[in-house]
Amino acid sequence: MKTTHRLFAASVAALLIASAARAADWTEDYSAGLARARKEHKLLVLDFTGSDWCVWCQRTDREVFSTQKFKDYADQNLVLVKVDFPNSIPQTDEVKAQNARLKDKYQIEGFPTLIVLDPSEKVVVKQVGYLEGGPDAFIAELPKPGSS
Repeated sequence: MKTTHRLFAASVAALLIASAARAADWTEDYSAGLARARKEHKLLVLDFTGSDWCVWCQRTDREVFSTQKFKDYADQNLVLVKVDFPNSIPQTDEVKAQNARLKDKYQIEGFPTLIVLDPSEKVVVKQVGYLEGGPDAFIAELPKPGSS
C-alpha cells in the first residue's frame, strides 16, 4: 500500500514539474524570461496588458493565449512574459518598477501591445491593439522558427 502511494505521489510530482516547465506558462520576471529565451533560442513575447480592466486584453487572452493551439506553439517556440498594469490585482514594488521601465523602453501607449523580441532583445514584431483571427493570426505575425 505504501509503495502505491509513493508511486502515485512521485507521478503527481513529475506531472507538476513537467507542466511547470512548459513554455506556455507566463512569467512576470523579464530577466528570467530573457535568460530562458537566450538559453533555449526562443522568441520572447512581452504582453503589455491591463488584465483586470482592459476588455481587448482580456479578449486577446481568451481568444489567443488560452487556446491549445497557441499553447502548443508557445511550448516549442516562445517564452512568455506578462507585463501587467492592473487596477486591482496586487503586485510587488519590484514588478511595478520593472513594468514601468519596460513600458518606457518599448514606448507603450496603449493596451494590449505585444512586443516580440529575439534573444538579443531586437524587436521583431510590435502589435498594438487587438488582432482579429485567434491564434492563427497571431502566429502568422511571428518570424518562422529558426529565422529570427
